[in-house]
Amino acid sequence: MSFYIAILDYEMGNLKSVHKCLKYLGVASSITSKAEIILNSNGVILPGVGGFGDAMKQLKEKNLIKTIYQVVNEGKPLLGICLGLQLLFSKSSEMGDFKGLELIKGDIVSFDINKVNKVPQIGWNSVDFQDKDHFLVQGIPNNSYFYFVHSFYSVPDNKKNILGLTRYGEIEFCSMISNDNIFATQFHPEKSSKYGIKIYQNFIDFCKK
Repeated sequence: MSFYIAILDYEMGNLKSVHKCLKYLGVASSITSKAEIILNSNGVILPGVGGFGDAMKQLKEKNLIKTIYQVVNEGKPLLGICLGLQLLFSKSSEMGDFKGLELIKGDIVSFDINKVNKVPQIGWNSVDFQDKDHFLVQGIPNNSYFYFVHSFYSVPDNKKNILGLTRYGEIEFCSMISNDNIFATQFHPEKSSKYGIKIYQNFIDFCKK
């Protein structure tokens, strides 16, 4: 196979919608948990929908944790989506205390119901890009709207890892991450109209380089 993107299959991601979006962009993708296919890809997407603890359990059972570390260590571009962003962090307090991949130092915490409109946040919200020259947001106006569905959010130890910030009620939270070859969005680009599709296009263009 020539150029292709690997979409990690651990039975908890919005796999088909991501695959459909890449197909719309004319890019081949493989939904897989096989290390050989993942490691031979040009870039990797870690999607995610569901609970943090269950997701980490599935990644372990699918033998994907070692493969993800290898992807990162080899410098291959990795894009986390929604829960996929949260799994990159050190730990989460969602329905217990669970250790994450710890590729990004920091915690995943719950929205305080006293400080937001409702939990979960479901719907469109704007993102304030902290680095407007970053490749992932090229061609996208700052404070553009994207589609969110989540009850928890990330708190990075190193604020330099924050690529985007979003305000929900009284809380301003990290909605985009960048660290070397690791990138992630709390929102769903594949559900976010033309600017969400542009996020994927920018990631693909980066992978081609």
